Amino acid sequence: MKKEKSTAEPHGKEKDIFNLNISVDCTIFGFHSGSLKVLLCKPSAGEKWMLPGGLITRDEIPDETARRILKAKTGLSDTYLKQFSFFGRKDKKKGEKENPEILSEISLAYFALIKSGDAQLVEDNDSEHIEWFEINNISDLHPEHKIIFETALSTLRKQIGFIPIGYELLPEKFTMPELRSIYEAILGRELDRRNFQRKMLSIGFIKALNETRKVGAHKSPNLYSFDKKKYEEAERLGIQLMSNNL
Repeated sequence: MKKEKSTAEPHGKEKDIFNLNISVDCTIFGFHSGSLKVLLCKPSAGEKWMLPGGLITRDEIPDETARRILKAKTGLSDTYLKQFSFFGRKDKKKGEKENPEILSEISLAYFALIKSGDAQLVEDNDSEHIEWFEINNISDLHPEHKIIFETALSTLRKQIGFIPIGYELLPEKFTMPELRSIYEAILGRELDRRNFQRKMLSIGFIKALNETRKVGAHKSPNLYSFDKKKYEEAERLGIQLMSNNL
């Protein structure tokens, strides 16, 4: 996940093409180093971390803006992306100074599920820092973006049976502990190992491979893969992928 510099944001007269009252903010989830993480940015002149976001151009629809932001920050475009809510910011207090952390009046909120190993993080020139944070270990997140992030996580939790979470986050081959750790992070609790594996295999979307991965002197867990055709067909038809009761 090498970092690069971006020149995606407009300058000068080009800012006239943006709707200054409406922005898109993206909660980008990725699975990296054995844990579920979220991508955050911080302007060099700011004190708080923020979700990747940007203004909507006058000739864009919100989905196009979200895709543009996702590609600008991760290099990825063909990935799971969904609008889940919208937010209005509080009126700016009288005398409040302009700063890099001031938000638009309306924020359209999206969440994305990406394979973090495929991402190539891109910083906005020298004016931005961008990092992955474990979802349970985030500090100094902008208060209004904290609300957006928590709502995104709550949405994942409520719709966990309908969203192809593991399919979108994990590599082609994965272990059952890796899949379980994602669901534990989202649900905020530990899951019974045997019961989880039984339920996952019973839904018919996961295939056991005749392969193992060596992770220690005495550990070689079995590898699994998702049945891509079944997953895509279920999503197209709006079929529940699994029980919400894990």
